[in-house]
Amino acid sequence: MIVQLDRLYADAMKRRYIVGAFNVFNYDSLCAVLEAAEEEQSPVILQVSMGARNYVPDFRQFIEVMKIAASGVSVPVGINHDHCPTAEAAMQAVDAGVGGVMFDGSHLSFEENVRFTGEVVEYAHTRGVCVEAELGRLPGFEDEVFADHVEFTNPGAAKRFVALTGCDSLAVSAGTSHGGVKAAENLPLHMEVLERIQAELPGFPLVLHGAASLPMHLIEAVNEQGGRVEVMKNCSESSIRRSAEYGVCKANMDVDNFLAFTGAVRRVLNEQPDKYDPRVYLKQGKNAWKKEVMWKMSQVTGSSGHNWVKEGVRQ
Repeated sequence: MIVQLDRLYADAMKRRYIVGAFNVFNYDSLCAVLEAAEEEQSPVILQVSMGARNYVPDFRQFIEVMKIAASGVSVPVGINHDHCPTAEAAMQAVDAGVGGVMFDGSHLSFEENVRFTGEVVEYAHTRGVCVEAELGRLPGFEDEVFADHVEFTNPGAAKRFVALTGCDSLAVSAGTSHGGVKAAENLPLHMEVLERIQAELPGFPLVLHGAASLPMHLIEAVNEQGGRVEVMKNCSESSIRRSAEYGVCKANMDVDNFLAFTGAVRRVLNEQPDKYDPRVYLKQGKNAWKKEVMWKMSQVTGSSGHNWVKEGVRQ
């Protein structure tokens, strides 16, 4: 069942869990996420990135496919466009039919970020679409998003930003990274930063980007089959779960699913070199993707079992 993102956030904040946002780019990845959500009876957000938008031959058509698929499950599903680099791209996403759009002005000055986010908010709200903005910078590179340094979100600036733009949720920088970074240990997620932001914005939905944890077993599963994935570190799964105590109600999780899929496909191709039917190895990849999403819902976000549509909870 398709719902507005603000309804997803409201229940997550009330019951102290996080809604996982998972990027999809084709029918297999779409079905993997929705099947996982159905089995876990979990709310979920389907996300498309600029990379996915450029990958599919017809972006509007793919959004319609997402809507049809999401309408066929019993759990609440939001549809969001992640990391639009320009106001124009965000407005195009709104016109394509998404329920939420994220404008990323984190690379801009505070004043420019306010200006362009405000333009997106005005355009989107008149069309019933929620807007996620970003303040602060995450290090790393993932799907056309790059920053070579970290800049934690300033709590006071966050309060002013939300008041000036009218955005519906705010992606903050508190320790996570896009795609991970080279480090000996997991990165610390700075709860004190989240706590100070929450104090300035009580009851306001906060978002963590770069919330994939890059667990070693997923990297090893790829490399054992001939891959050369570099070992990277990010914040731990347990720290992501704790962030729900400080206003985080949405977390973007992408890379771990890619690793799970790639490891499974490589294994089939290596162990069954006579197979050439894509359905054989893509099915295993999809099942691995689904399994990883189910793990995230049950063990990381805490969203399993929170099907408030089935419960009849009003948001």
